[in-house]
Amino acid sequence: MSALKNLTAEYALRIGDTSLVLGQRLGEWCGHGPILEEDIALTNISLDLIGQARAFLTYAGELEGRGRTEDDLAFQRDERDFRNNLMVEQPNGDYAHTMLRQFFVSAFHYYFFSELCKSKDTTLAALAEKSLKEVTYHLRHSSEWIIRFGDGTPESNLRMLEAIDTLYRFTGDMFASNDIDNELLKAGIAVDMTVVYANWMKKVESVFAQATLTVPKDCFMITGGIKGIHSEHLGHLLSEMQVLPRSFPGVEW
Repeated sequence: MSALKNLTAEYALRIGDTSLVLGQRLGEWCGHGPILEEDIALTNISLDLIGQARAFLTYAGELEGRGRTEDDLAFQRDERDFRNNLMVEQPNGDYAHTMLRQFFVSAFHYYFFSELCKSKDTTLAALAEKSLKEVTYHLRHSSEWIIRFGDGTPESNLRMLEAIDTLYRFTGDMFASNDIDNELLKAGIAVDMTVVYANWMKKVESVFAQATLTVPKDCFMITGGIKGIHSEHLGHLLSEMQVLPRSFPGVEW
């Protein structure tokens, strides 16, 4: 396998892992949403994300040439082998926490996939274009909830402030990059994260202003996702997600 293929496989793996883990997190809300409409909405967003994960993990498996399928990559890797950003593995918390996490990630996805559509890797570009249609809705949906919470009652505003205090420290990990990004950026395959961050920040500031919220300044950022260094929460999530295929290898429905 060429060096460029190897790097692209790792890049696709990151994208797939982030969507997979967030999809699993949102699936935890199924049957527990605050209202029926939101229960259905979050389940649909979860399915969108798992669909994105399947597509990017399938491509990663094809590029690495080791015969691994999307199921192998999802269910047969250990915690340190996952490359998702730290934001998506954080617990759901209350609904303010869930929607703020979704807003941060959906805004990131929107601008990331917008840039990835320009990739010289035609498969990545096509997957990004398809994903962009879905995350456009995800972003609109979560933005409305941020405004509703922030500019709502004193209680809803307090819950959003608590969510910001808990989650904002993980936003920097979404834009982390390393030598893989640098090499693929030179080849016209990867996305320039400085562009994504600038657009993301403008969106966050705009929505926060409507929600009478303030973007934290000089916040210490916790990073490590692309290195396989995760919070304590990912291991618990994976143990639930992977228990069936690991307990019964080759099981079929």
